[in-house]
Amino acid sequence: MKNGLIAAGEKLLSRAAHALEHHPKQVTALLAAILLCGGGGAFAVAKLTPDAPDRPVREVLESVSPLPVQRQLDALDVHRFNLFRSEVSRASDTVESLLARLGVSDPAAAAYLRGDSTFRAQVLGRAGRIITAEASDTQALQKISVRWTAGDDGTFRRLVIARDAIGFASRIESAPLTASTRIGSATIRTSLFAAADEARIPDAVISQLIDIFSGDIDFHRSLHNGDRFNVVYEALEADGEPMRTGRVLSVEFMNKGQLHQAMWFQEPGRKGSYYSLDGKSLDTGYLASPMEFSRVTSGFANRFHPILHQWKAHLGVDYGAVIGTAVRAVGDGTVEFAGEQNGFGKVVIVRHNNTDETLYAHLSRIDVRAGQPVRQSQNVGAVGMTGWATGPHLHFEFRVNGVHQDPTLIARHHGESSELSAQARPAFDRMAQSMRIQLAAAQASSSVARAD
Repeated sequence: MKNGLIAAGEKLLSRAAHALEHHPKQVTALLAAILLCGGGGAFAVAKLTPDAPDRPVREVLESVSPLPVQRQLDALDVHRFNLFRSEVSRASDTVESLLARLGVSDPAAAAYLRGDSTFRAQVLGRAGRIITAEASDTQALQKISVRWTAGDDGTFRRLVIARDAIGFASRIESAPLTASTRIGSATIRTSLFAAADEARIPDAVISQLIDIFSGDIDFHRSLHNGDRFNVVYEALEADGEPMRTGRVLSVEFMNKGQLHQAMWFQEPGRKGSYYSLDGKSLDTGYLASPMEFSRVTSGFANRFHPILHQWKAHLGVDYGAVIGTAVRAVGDGTVEFAGEQNGFGKVVIVRHNNTDETLYAHLSRIDVRAGQPVRQSQNVGAVGMTGWATGPHLHFEFRVNGVHQDPTLIARHHGESSELSAQARPAFDRMAQSMRIQLAAAQASSSVARAD
């Protein structure tokens, strides 16, 4: 019987295949009709079933026993967890005040830190160091890490004090800083630095911005309410925490309706410098000002001398600033003189090349010595009022072949620029396009923040 059914089935399948091969359209139409009728039949049956409200309802009651939770509660009670907290050191910190801010209450740890010479030297009395503490849920210290930069070698130091089976042990580690890219945007309402503070842009970024555009923008007199800037810059991080600001990668500044743009680019084998985004060099060889930010109190012109009480040619520019403000070399060179010179008081003279030299006078202190090479932006001293001075200021001179020049014009019209080579142009254009996108993102993020 079973073999007969199998044979009949095989015969039926053979005939169906033969019909499909020789009459495909007819077979397809037949199958569609069968399916259609089947669907209609199903529909008709569905309509004969009772509506949902008329269906019978059955209530089911079952007793439920809760699972035992005491064992879980006991496990949670046994479980221990650690808490992490970060702070920035203050110059006024004591061991006790620092541990309190870190959420640590541990007399044994406090005693160890007070006795650890490395901790005392690297933390107490030093502001701005990043400190991370790991403590138990009973506020006992497990580990404390202190991070700081020791120089410009691209590394940072990490002091680690950890608890082990017998007490605490400390060690100092060295690790490379990692660079991340950040963007910022600000609009000037009162001052440049106030705008940066509002946008949480580091002062070091603004100092670089001033240097980059000092040949085109007079930051002492030409800033207006509504001027704005967008910037892309590096942040150097240690263990994911920002330690200091790196280089400004690109920046644009809208001053009185005129847009100024700059981008850092370095050709292989050549010194890096800033260029406009269309490839024009912005490197003039000299900074426009020997201080990052100050005001001109006396220009390069005749004036009534406040001490000699007579009209006299003023052969330099005076910058008003508080005593102790850093004074920097406006260009690379060698210290030709560092010491006292009559009415100039404490003075530094830097020889830049065969023709150019600069003079920095009335200093409160001198940070270089004669014969020492200096780099552009390196500090050579600090503002004071030594010599013939009625108030704290810097007297700055620029001489070419011994002839005094107006220092405010030097950055714009003196020095050699660094032009792009033809080989570097494609790479420059690709980078410039990327920087345009990032600057646009900085502007867009600022617009969204203001809308919120």
